[in-house]
Amino acid sequence: MTGPGPLPWLSGGEDGDGSGSYETLQRGLWLLDSGNAAAAATVLERLVADEPRSASVLEALGRAQFTAGRPGAAARTFEVLVEVQPDSDYARFGWGQSLRRIGRVKQAAEQLALAVALNPDRPEYATALARVRDLLDPTGEGVTPLPELDEGLHPVLLDRGADRPPASDEPPAGPAADPSADHPDAADGAHGEEPPRA
Repeated sequence: MTGPGPLPWLSGGEDGDGSGSYETLQRGLWLLDSGNAAAAATVLERLVADEPRSASVLEALGRAQFTAGRPGAAARTFEVLVEVQPDSDYARFGWGQSLRRIGRVKQAAEQLALAVALNPDRPEYATALARVRDLLDPTGEGVTPLPELDEGLHPVLLDRGADRPPASDEPPAGPAADPSADHPDAADGAHGEEPPRA
């Protein structure tokens, strides 16, 4: 398998041995970008042991775990990331997608609604929220209220009218969209995908 470019850690760490945290993070990201999510997760899990509150390390680890087909581990990692950065729309999106994968649909809807509220300009967030809400109410007759949410957060959270396009099996368009995260067969924890990242 060909990677995205030269190995970023070959330039060495502070002592020239590639052992620095930055180099380890770059190694994990390179492995993830190369399609080796399981190896990336292994590298990043070692790093998070040394830097358990590093937002960049937690985000990369959550992405790697999700892509490697470990949504339960990804959900725990994104939950810690939300504790570290409660205003991170991507942390909430990753947590929501991971929760959906493990069948915790109501909690997934809560996190995805917060992701949309924090960054309404990301259409994949609204699409993921709509699909999770369809799981909560597959009849389309109305959404079961989520009382934990502040209903004034953002209009898209509550709008179930004709303005919302119908759910489709097609993935959202754009380079940041995950091509398979919302596919009906993906709920079984299929490998090779991750929450889209800007």
